[in-house]
Amino acid sequence: MEEFEASESAKKTKTIYISTVFGIALVLLMIGLLGLILVHANNLSRYVKENIVLNIFVDDAAHEADVLQLQKQLEVNPMVKQTLYVSKELAARNLQKDLGEDFVKFLGYNPLSQSLDVYLNADYANNADITKFKTQLLKNPLVKEVKYQQSLVDQMNQNLTSISLIILAFAGIFVVVSVALINNTIRLAIYSQRFLIKSMQLVGATKGFIRKPFILYGIWHGLLGGLIAVIILVCTLYLAVSQVPDLVILQSYTEFGLVFLVVIGLGVFISAFSTYLAVNKFLRLKIYDLYR
Repeated sequence: MEEFEASESAKKTKTIYISTVFGIALVLLMIGLLGLILVHANNLSRYVKENIVLNIFVDDAAHEADVLQLQKQLEVNPMVKQTLYVSKELAARNLQKDLGEDFVKFLGYNPLSQSLDVYLNADYANNADITKFKTQLLKNPLVKEVKYQQSLVDQMNQNLTSISLIILAFAGIFVVVSVALINNTIRLAIYSQRFLIKSMQLVGATKGFIRKPFILYGIWHGLLGGLIAVIILVCTLYLAVSQVPDLVILQSYTEFGLVFLVVIGLGVFISAFSTYLAVNKFLRLKIYDLYR
């Protein structure tokens, strides 16, 4: 009978621990998904900003060598991500594609000017910095005109700022809720061991001796839960890319690795800390309080 009761108790304990691990994994999975959303949102913001183009039109009398020299000067500017030289012929071909007809043949000459398309680094993609940059460019005698969509830049920055604040606020709330859920899950698991904890205390075991195995189990459960969450996140990323191939341009494996490490680290830390608090609670209880 004693062997049967011990066997049933062991099965019950294993079931509790398994449910605890999967409970932690599910919560960490949601934290990881939120982290990936933040990474993608940040990369999308950077991608959009770095695709704002400034069209620098040069004087019609400017020689190509002088324009290429200006291009080299722009490429070493910390504000500039990349530049593209557009010759009169290339500009004509691009416009012909857009119009669907040969306007050069109709007019008898090419009225377009050679130009430089400049793409800025994301940190400088705002109207204040662009205006300063534009003022500097117009001081160059080669530059005839600088064009960009000012209203689009303003609207883009306002929208991206609003979206970022909403996501960060949601992330903060979700992390607090997630910590509470993991903490409650572990407290319920430790609750089933309250009599064992008190029995060890009654026979003279120190608090540190009693806490140690529970905390080690907590670390192990947090690690397992984090690894399970990471595996599911990797599968989710793979499926997302297979369905939407354009997501590849927003992916950063370094940032993804950081998110995965944070997920595992949070799992271990929250699980160990919650276990420590839960065990301490039952160590402080009187025997008659264990039945309440």
